[in-house]
Amino acid sequence: MSEDGINQFNTFRLTDESATDSSVDEITTESPQEKPALKPANQLSSGLLGWYAACSSQSLKEGNPYFFSMYNEPLILYRDKDSNPKCIKDLCPHRGASFRGGKLKDGQLTCPYHGARFASSGECLNIDRITCQHIVDTNYKNYAKKIHLYQYPCIESDGYIYIYYTGKASTNIQDFEIKTSLDDLKANSYGFKIPEYEYEEVCVDFKCDWARIIENHLDILHIFWVHGETIPDKDVSRKAITSFNQTITRDKREIESKYNHKQKEKGEFISIKFIPPGRIIIYKGTPETARYVQVLDHIPLNNNRARVIVRHYRKFLKNKFLTNIILFKYLQQRIFYKVFSEDYMILKTQTFNQQMGFIEKDNIKLLGEDKMVQYYWDWLNDALAKDKPWELHPITSNTNTVHLDMPMLYPPENTRLSDLNDRNLIIQLIIRSLIPIALLLLIF
Repeated sequence: MSEDGINQFNTFRLTDESATDSSVDEITTESPQEKPALKPANQLSSGLLGWYAACSSQSLKEGNPYFFSMYNEPLILYRDKDSNPKCIKDLCPHRGASFRGGKLKDGQLTCPYHGARFASSGECLNIDRITCQHIVDTNYKNYAKKIHLYQYPCIESDGYIYIYYTGKASTNIQDFEIKTSLDDLKANSYGFKIPEYEYEEVCVDFKCDWARIIENHLDILHIFWVHGETIPDKDVSRKAITSFNQTITRDKREIESKYNHKQKEKGEFISIKFIPPGRIIIYKGTPETARYVQVLDHIPLNNNRARVIVRHYRKFLKNKFLTNIILFKYLQQRIFYKVFSEDYMILKTQTFNQQMGFIEKDNIKLLGEDKMVQYYWDWLNDALAKDKPWELHPITSNTNTVHLDMPMLYPPENTRLSDLNDRNLIIQLIIRSLIPIALLLLIF
């Protein structure tokens, strides 16, 4: 994000100018004028550099490199011969080519340009045999010491591939000083018992500002209006819009907002946690009793390009045979893709308005129910000023766009997978409708 973009967000404030150091705030969103929102104090300790869930385990197949970017830096995830994940910079240290089009066999990457083959530990295994076996360079041994992959720490846990991103890849993985705990990011640290749930998963790609997507997912109340006709929940629709008591709690690890029904007997409607730098957990109810939980991980690929890993955990319909019979996976993915397509134009136009300088204090007025959004922007402004992640690998008007365009694989930007899912759903419905006909023909 540019310095101008940061300055624009510094003017994005709640209308009340009083300050508080309170870690717990209660907001009655029915009448925000009666109890003005307070200017928050930022308390989150994590910044924009650190642990990210970069992809899901099921997306990282054996023998298939997974290409993506972080803050404009092209990266690769792949599995070594023992199936352990590795994360490297997409840069062959021989002549600077990409590994796209190369081979991955037995956990070893081969560059498509001259055939340099690299072990998962990073060193080149065939430096004396690159391209031409009959050419012998007497300086190969010294040269080989410098031919080494640039890496980032990488861990697989809970079905995710996490990377520790600093913007400065190293040829020696031991050079990294891990300053934040991965446990602070993991969902099971927040009252969520993963083994009790089944889940469906999709990835979605957007051509818009990464931070705007996070803001959108922190804004729970927009789902009534934007997604009320798509989400199959009788409590979520335009007709069901109501007011809630909102309580916000902050500490060093998270910002949490709880929405409770006005009628106390109905209890908690929904809880949402923001865990920096890019994870959001949404509970329908309390973390201990929620029938379903949504986990969203936001990956800043490039300027105006971002990916989100979406998981919908559920305590119902856990029988796999039954879910296959009713085509639950296809139906669920269809809902996911439609929901995010409904948000897409909003996010793109917000990004444009932000970059044009239209989102300023005189034009934007936040309400009391937007307080969590304000807390998020306060943290983000501080983190951008401190970490400057977009300045680590800046893109200029002269930069080739190859790594900007290729990663856009998923809906809503690329509709190929949503179209394929719809086709598969139709095919499965046709097959199921033909089964009873075939049985009747056999009988008669």
